[in-house]
Formats: sequence, C-alpha cells, structure tokens
Amino acid sequence: MISFVVSRLLQAIPILILVSLIAFGIIYLIPGDAAVVIGGPSATPEELEQIRRNLGLDQPLHVQIATFYINLFKGDLGRSLTLGIPVMDALIARSPITIGIAIYSLVLTIVIGLSTGMLAALNHNRWIDQAATLFALLGVSLPNFWLSLVMIVLFSVMLGWLPTGGYIPFTQDPIGWLRTTTLPAAALALLQAGLLTRITRSTLLEVLNQDYIRTARAKGLPEWIVVGRHALANVMMPVVTMVGLVLSVLLSGSIVIESIFGIPGIGSLLGSAISNRDYPMIQGGLLFVTTALLLLNIVIDLLYTALDPRIRVKGR
Repeated sequence: MISFVVSRLLQAIPILILVSLIAFGIIYLIPGDAAVVIGGPSATPEELEQIRRNLGLDQPLHVQIATFYINLFKGDLGRSLTLGIPVMDALIARSPITIGIAIYSLVLTIVIGLSTGMLAALNHNRWIDQAATLFALLGVSLPNFWLSLVMIVLFSVMLGWLPTGGYIPFTQDPIGWLRTTTLPAAALALLQAGLLTRITRSTLLEVLNQDYIRTARAKGLPEWIVVGRHALANVMMPVVTMVGLVLSVLLSGSIVIESIFGIPGIGSLLGSAISNRDYPMIQGGLLFVTTALLLLNIVIDLLYTALDPRIRVKGR
C-alpha cells in the first residue's frame, strides 16, 4: 500500500511542475505590460515601477523563475495585490468554507443520484424509470448558474424558505450554516446527481442481468439482499469514479456558485482575483486547487484498491 501511494505521488510531480510553469507564465500571457494592466491607464510611472518590483518583473527572467520556485518550495505563494496579505493565508482561511459546501453537495449528489438510479434500474421501463431518466437528462443539460438563479427566485424570493445569499459559519450557528449553504450545495448537487443517476442505472441494469444474480434469486434470497449485498457492491466501482469527477467539478464550479450566492470561499476569492487582475492570487489559487485535485485522485485510487484487490496487486 505504501509503494502504491508513493508511485501515485511520483506520478503527480510532472503534473505539478507543468501547472507551476503555467501559473508562472500567466502574467506573461496577458497582452501588453502586466504592470499597466494591473495599475490601469491612470497609473503614474512611479506606481508602475512599484508594481513591477512587487511582482519581481524588474528582474531577469531566469532570476524570476528561480525566485518563483524557491518561494514555492517554501510554501510562499506571494502576497495578494488587493488584499495585501500572503496568498497562502487567504487560501487556507477560505478553504474550510469551500470544502464544507463541496462535502455537503457531494452528500446530496450521492444520496439523490444513487437512490434515483437504483429506483430507475429496479423499475425498468416503468414510469419511475422514465421520470428518473428525464431527471438525469435535465441534470446534465442545465447550466449551474441558471439553476442557481431559478432556485433563488423560487425558494428565496417566492417561497421565502431560504436566504438569497450570504454565509454563516458552522461553528457560529449550525442551523444558519445549513440555511445559507443549502441552495448553493443543491445547485451544484442536482446537476451532478443527474449524471450519477444515469451511471448507477446503466451499471445496475447490467449487473442485475448477470448469472450470479439469477442464481441468488433462484435460491430464494430476498430482493433487498440480492440488490444490497450482491449487486450494489459491483456498482460501487463506477460510482467511486464518478464521485472523484463530481468533487473535481464541485471545486471548479464553486467559482460561479460562490459568486452568485455571495459565499466567501476559494471560488469567490479567485473570481474577484480574476476581476481585479490579482495575479499572485490567481497563480497561487491555480496551484492550490490543482494540488487539492491531485490529492483527491490519490484518495480515489486508494478507494479502488479497497474495492478491487486486483488493482492493489497491480499497484505493487
């Protein structure tokens, strides 16, 4: 198991190097002078020179690259141009908010997607199956920003059940946290639950037609044992794969969702950084999110080894 984890970590190193190069090159990809873009047309020459010094653009390119990687190995991602604080401190402070909403949304995705997909498979070609298929189709078709606005109008403006936005920390008020995070978590979850529904339905239908399932039924086992103990275990592999993809989408989609609902997480932080051309924050956020996704993929691989011993043998 240790060698399996080490091999996955070694495989992640080239990706991190590539992403770090992209992050370093972001400031050089913009047209014109980066200092002018950041400072604006009204910036004085002194202000532009100060911006160049703050970003290290007054140094030769090889010195900039060396400084970038030295600071990166130290965990120093620079200072935010708009917040005036270290980028790493801002990302760490905002990450619990984004992680909490992502976990909440993932729970909703799994509960809705698994239950709907199982109901559709167990009621194949019935109205429940047709309704679940329609739900899955809508889930993979609707953009999350549109669904967020519709949910705000319906549940906040018309019904008044939930607030239109804002955020209350869980440690301050758990009920308030639940009220302020339900709409954004549901907006993220419903779209991914549609895709999970389709995968669960198709996989379970295939498993239910296997010979060992027919044998289990022929022995007189109750249907819930046949499905829960024999069929569902073989459905979990594609579901685990889907969970990894869902978490990746949830983290990437948080920029739009958090901006719509006014949630002070990593998504809204990066969204404002892009709007304000806060390049140190953009660079640090790109590296931070990429590292989180790579670690997530390693965790998913470990879940694979727990579900399928053949993968564990190959990992050795």
